Amino acid sequence: MGAFGEHKDLYEILGVSRSATQDEIKKAYRRLARKYHPDVNPGDKEAEQRFKEINAAYEVLSDPQRRQQYDQFGTLDGTPGSSGPFGGFGGFGDIFGDIFDSIFGNFGGTSQGPVKGQDIEMRLDVSLEEALTGVSKEISVPRWESCKRCKGSGAEPGYGTRVCPVCGGSGQVEQHRRTPFGSFVSVTVCPECEGTGKKIEKPCSECGGRGKTRVYKKVKVNVPKGVDTGVRLRIQGEGMDGLRGGPPGDLFLVVNLIPHGVFKREGDDLHMFLHLSFPEAALGCEKELELLDGTYKLEVPQGVQNGHVFKIKGRGMPKLRHMGRGDCLVHVIVDVPKKLTDKQRGLIEALAKEMNVEVKSGGFIEKLKNLL
Repeated sequence: MGAFGEHKDLYEILGVSRSATQDEIKKAYRRLARKYHPDVNPGDKEAEQRFKEINAAYEVLSDPQRRQQYDQFGTLDGTPGSSGPFGGFGGFGDIFGDIFDSIFGNFGGTSQGPVKGQDIEMRLDVSLEEALTGVSKEISVPRWESCKRCKGSGAEPGYGTRVCPVCGGSGQVEQHRRTPFGSFVSVTVCPECEGTGKKIEKPCSECGGRGKTRVYKKVKVNVPKGVDTGVRLRIQGEGMDGLRGGPPGDLFLVVNLIPHGVFKREGDDLHMFLHLSFPEAALGCEKELELLDGTYKLEVPQGVQNGHVFKIKGRGMPKLRHMGRGDCLVHVIVDVPKKLTDKQRGLIEALAKEMNVEVKSGGFIEKLKNLL
């Protein structure tokens, strides 16, 4: 049996359609590989098997020629795909996979050479003020590092390792299988030692035999001005440690812009509200605004209407990786008082009469006449 087991479809394993492009297949593979990588799921046999299936599926579907043969001759669960000559043999895809296993080893197997460490992805909260000017931040990154107690060996100090009795130290085991085309030998990762070729006499009390412990590392990151939600920042070499001398992975920080109490960002522009009283809107006024980068004196002309928008050019957000800045858009809201004193009501009634506007009278004028 190949790395897939039975009744598995390569497209279903990667969660893509049969019409998926090579780019879609690559993205799906990377997402799933990060999720089920053994370093992220230590000791989880189910995740390890899933990781092997994902690798095996990608090896076939990422190669146009192999993918074409797979599409032509049927799925791995034995169900014919198209009316190819091998549809009735109950799974030509399995045989095809085993042939390559016997030549190149299992697709999902553990390499004996250096392996680059896994990338880490985290959310980075950034305030609007920090995005305006850029900022240097220190963050704590959770990661796996070599255990200090056992120095990465996984064995309790004073104890060593022995050659795996199942694979004899090779880290791989052979599986013989008979098919309609003859007998084939597939090479898979040794289930006893998980491909290391060694068995620990006594697991380390600190790391439980994994050889790695969970730590939080302080990492300094320079956030460029103009960043917005969704921007990914890459810090090279700050991911998980590599295996067998391989280079470390990278750290990817996904920016999350914290909502601001006054300004709303849309692209490179900032939006804010300006509340005006009726007299200010009718007669005009001068307002000193507190923008994100300092004060600004706004001349409000007489007769400005509710909903009017003033544009203050160049006082928005910096353009990421480009020169210049967006604008600040000031939206006018004319406030209508909910409660009036008798004197205020009378003045407004007098104004309404002067403007020949009929309104519901509060009786202030009549009260004034009675007092006189």
